[in-house]
Amino acid sequence: MKRNKNHIRWGLTAFLVVLASLISYYIIFHIDNFKGILSKIIVILMPVIDGMVIAYLLTPLLNHFERKLVKPFFNIFPFKINMKHQRMCSILVTMIVVFLGFYVFFAMVIPQISTSIMTIIEQFPTYVNTLTIWISKILNDNPEFATFITDMINEYSVDLNNFFNTKIIPEINNVIVTVSKSVVSILTEFWNLIIGIIISFYLLGSKEKFAAQAKKSIYAFSSLETANRFISNARFANKTFGGFFVGKIIDSIIIGILCFICTSVMGTPFCVLISVIVGVTNIIPFFGPFLGAIPSTLLILFIDPMQALYFLIFVLILQQVDGNIIGPKILGSSTGLSSFWVIFSITLFGGLLGIFGMIIGVPIFAIIFASIKSLVESKLSIKKLPPETAKYLRLLYINPDNMELVNFSEEDEKPFSQITQIRVKLQDKNKTAKQNDILEVKTKEKESSSKTK
Repeated sequence: MKRNKNHIRWGLTAFLVVLASLISYYIIFHIDNFKGILSKIIVILMPVIDGMVIAYLLTPLLNHFERKLVKPFFNIFPFKINMKHQRMCSILVTMIVVFLGFYVFFAMVIPQISTSIMTIIEQFPTYVNTLTIWISKILNDNPEFATFITDMINEYSVDLNNFFNTKIIPEINNVIVTVSKSVVSILTEFWNLIIGIIISFYLLGSKEKFAAQAKKSIYAFSSLETANRFISNARFANKTFGGFFVGKIIDSIIIGILCFICTSVMGTPFCVLISVIVGVTNIIPFFGPFLGAIPSTLLILFIDPMQALYFLIFVLILQQVDGNIIGPKILGSSTGLSSFWVIFSITLFGGLLGIFGMIIGVPIFAIIFASIKSLVESKLSIKKLPPETAKYLRLLYINPDNMELVNFSEEDEKPFSQITQIRVKLQDKNKTAKQNDILEVKTKEKESSSKTK
């Protein structure tokens, strides 16, 4: 009987290996078909994905309201309220607060933004005329610069005209088709969002049950050590993602409010629209404030060029305040990445996934970085070596006999030129000593020869 079980086990293993090989072959040599199937599955499951994202983002708020508001309220009653009913009340409170917040935001901001956009469209010729007069004044005051600009225009005007005639005008029809498709896509996404909100209700209501089912499955199909490590990594990923996104949203709201207050005091045109742009783009780490400053500066430039200069200076100051004071206070060390790795992750994932990659790149790379760090430290502990990075700063080599870390000595840390000078001095000293020895020997020989005579 035991022999038959072993045969069945080996047969099942062989079948799975063959199946995995066939799937790998299909993916490698039919990658376009695989991408098409994967894209179709993602489109079908987009409402579920939206619901999962909404539930994940609302979980911290739900936990806060449930712990601080709903449970203390129901504990007042002499009879016990079912936990399921408490959860439903927490979900309702969370959704009401979120929808109310969005309603207040859009009720205050959208009319201002629409008014600003209509003003820009109506007054655009005036803005262009103002900018033209300002540029003409600069050119009249600087004739050399004016000559340079005129030569540049004469040189590239033909190329620019050809570009418009051959590239821009023929593509207008394609732009119209793309805009039409975009409208349909927006309506589809809006419908998916509504279904996603409904799905998020069910996910928030049973989030502990889904987490327990996932843990049970992991322990069922993995070894105990592997399952423990996987769950620990999942907790770290959840902490990193949650801490980063929630903190970044709060940080962006504060930056948007500060931008609105300061631009209002400065008298900057379209302060509401500009503050929304700066606050939204601030979600992108490091590059966000600059991405928001570029269109805002161009918008202000048409109305008042000096205000555009003042706004640029203000954005630089705001970015420094956010990066050195507000951001660290809110985000803390949620990612644990240095500035270089933040820029690296934004560049990498931004190139792969665009704006979405720039937003999620930092927490994803933080998880990858932490996993590699954990693997390196576990390998070092097996070899009985210290995991602290500081102990390897002055490392010269490791003694294989006792695994002792040998650091640089003062002699090894001196610059090469300084060591060379010391060696030359020692050589000169040795040479002088040898010459003195030779003279002493000759002197003794002379004395001995004179005594013999």
